[in-house]
Amino acid sequence: MNWDDTRIFLALCRTATLRAAARSLGIDQATVGRRLAALEAELGAKLFLRSSEGYLLTSAGESAFAAARRMESAALELRAKVEGLDAQPGGLVRVTSTDSIAVDFLLPAIAQVHQVHPGIRVDLEVSTQMLSLTRRQADIAFRNVKPEAPDLVTRRVAAWPVGLFASADYLARLGEPVPEAEFAGHALVVYKPYLEQAPFPTLAGVPARHGRVALAVNSSLLLRKGVAAGLGIGEMPLWMGEREGLVRVWPQRIRPSDYEVWLVMHPDLRRTARVQAVAELLSAALGRAAP
Repeated sequence: MNWDDTRIFLALCRTATLRAAARSLGIDQATVGRRLAALEAELGAKLFLRSSEGYLLTSAGESAFAAARRMESAALELRAKVEGLDAQPGGLVRVTSTDSIAVDFLLPAIAQVHQVHPGIRVDLEVSTQMLSLTRRQADIAFRNVKPEAPDLVTRRVAAWPVGLFASADYLARLGEPVPEAEFAGHALVVYKPYLEQAPFPTLAGVPARHGRVALAVNSSLLLRKGVAAGLGIGEMPLWMGEREGLVRVWPQRIRPSDYEVWLVMHPDLRRTARVQAVAELLSAALGRAAP
């Protein structure tokens, strides 16, 4: 198996359809099918069973998949080590973050990157998924949770106090909630993953046992826009609520834990000039934003 065939084989293993594999590789579907047929002919084995659920690995395919993953790991390690020797700030840097961080901080900072290092191209992907740095889906990640993987380089670049906010229109209609009532008679805008961790959300340290969840989102940008639309009361970093023009509810109360932002990088790439340059400029923008 050569590396080009291996990439196509792995993409089909992971996506299960010719179309999805082709899309992930940036090639056409016919090429994927043709290369797969040639690979099976070369190996003298059927690697996939075609079914209504897509392409399923045969026993021979499972063996090939294990070998292909080892080849992929070696190729990625080689690429990371070679790029680690690059001394000039130029080339592509892949960055991933949440939408609020991207819109409010990274986009202005990327403009500064281009002024200082015009040879660098930044690819920015907004995602709530934990893209893999070890598999080079991204070079730099800004995450709200510190990864547990010991082989990644992490640094906390921001920690923002979190408070409770509502729109002026919402408060004019329903008034301010009473902490002791645990949000009885009030609508809530909450971060959806929090609902999966507990039977009810807790906002600014107060259990919302009697509140009604009006909107659940998986995005901090959507959360603040939902609160601004008057859908309910929501918890967010203080700078976020102030920037949106919202009214602070219970100014004396904040969430026990700050909203943290962590810079995450692969250890081999922290010595790469272009990755290091982008990481420092973007991190500085987030650090300056801390209240």
